[in-house]
Amino acid sequence: MRRTEYDASQAAKRLKVPAAAFRWARHTGLIPNPDASSWQWSRAAVEALDADAIRAAMPTPPISGGVAADRIADALGAPNPTTYGERATVTAFVVRRFVDRGLLVDLSTNGDGTLHHPDQVAEVCRREDLADLVAADTPLGPEQAAARLRVRRADWDHMVRLGWVRSPQSIEVRFGTSRAGAVDVALYTTASVDAVPAEHPEVDWEELRAVEKGRRSPLASLSPAPAAA
Repeated sequence: MRRTEYDASQAAKRLKVPAAAFRWARHTGLIPNPDASSWQWSRAAVEALDADAIRAAMPTPPISGGVAADRIADALGAPNPTTYGERATVTAFVVRRFVDRGLLVDLSTNGDGTLHHPDQVAEVCRREDLADLVAADTPLGPEQAAARLRVRRADWDHMVRLGWVRSPQSIEVRFGTSRAGAVDVALYTTASVDAVPAEHPEVDWEELRAVEKGRRSPLASLSPAPAAA
């Protein structure tokens, strides 16, 4: 059966160009918006595309989020360690947040990792505010977030319940070698944690920080704000 409509992957395959190059060309406007539906191109539209121009837009293969993180760390003058178990200066979590900010384009087709145009990563590495961006997007676990705000973990859990801060990503943490003991731990950006006190001036933060261990949190009686219509 002759195909009449193509999604991005199918169109790239027909043109014999890398899928990542096709997505990059779409991002830069080299490829027009789909004409058959919100996500599909007609056969005529695909056949009219310039495959050589698409390849030229990304002359080198894309790099993974891990490699992008390493290059950003190098640009900061604090290379990521090569020894397993040592804390990285920049992680793939930060790279994903750069995607959320619109600083990087994710060219991958799955949620297991990200792919990026090397030139765009190099452009990010030249930013004068790179260190500030990395610091703002550095991940904090719940215990670290609570410690940064100088509150108890129970108080932090109420902030999460109230929707004052949201986790963009979680990681699986194993206890031992069995997945049966694995739990998902939410991660939060440093910037989102730091923003909580300023966004909620109705809270007496000094009083909250003075509550002793074992005492009921002043936040326990609060209810989440109703969702916007």
